[in-house]
Amino acid sequence: MDIIEATFIITIVFMTVVVPMWVWMHYRYKTKQVHGLSIDEQADLEEMMETANKMAQRIQSLESILDAEHPHWRRR
Repeated sequence: MDIIEATFIITIVFMTVVVPMWVWMHYRYKTKQVHGLSIDEQADLEEMMETANKMAQRIQSLESILDAEHPHWRRR
């Protein structure tokens, strides 16, 4: 088998096995992007938003306490 035959065989295998899998995976990924978040991801996002809101409220409470006890704390 010379180099031309080997190249031809490798090209045929690549075109019949690798390229279809590549195209299939590409469009599968694109379809997932279009559909957006899964139900589990939405639940996780809502939980994180709730936690962030609680943290923001706590920070506001702490800042109001510091403002009352040490009025110039922000300048430091």
